[in-house]
Amino acid sequence: MRYLRYAFLGTLGVVLISVSLANRAPVELKLMPDDLADLLGFNLSASLPLFLVVLGGVVAGLVIGFVWEWLREHKHRREAGAKTREVRQLEREVNKLKKKQNEGRDEVLALLDEAG
Repeated sequence: MRYLRYAFLGTLGVVLISVSLANRAPVELKLMPDDLADLLGFNLSASLPLFLVVLGGVVAGLVIGFVWEWLREHKHRREAGAKTREVRQLEREVNKLKKKQNEGRDEVLALLDEAG
């Protein structure tokens, strides 16, 4: 299974390198369309190789998706934390009640009651 993973990663690397080498031509990446930039008086642009634009878009999409999913699952993590705190509190209460019940009894019998 480990070799299959290495073979997949190697193949993916070869494909990404070949796509990158085939798309080295520079492209102009602009923040806004020309008309809007002229109206606002602010234009930001950069000349980058095409493969950087494509791979950067893929990476940006992955990061946005991970953050979106993390935010979406927040309520589930909060509920799990509340349940964990409730379980701990109930366990402490049960232990306190067992100690109170076993007061004045023989220690061996109290241990047997606690275990069972």
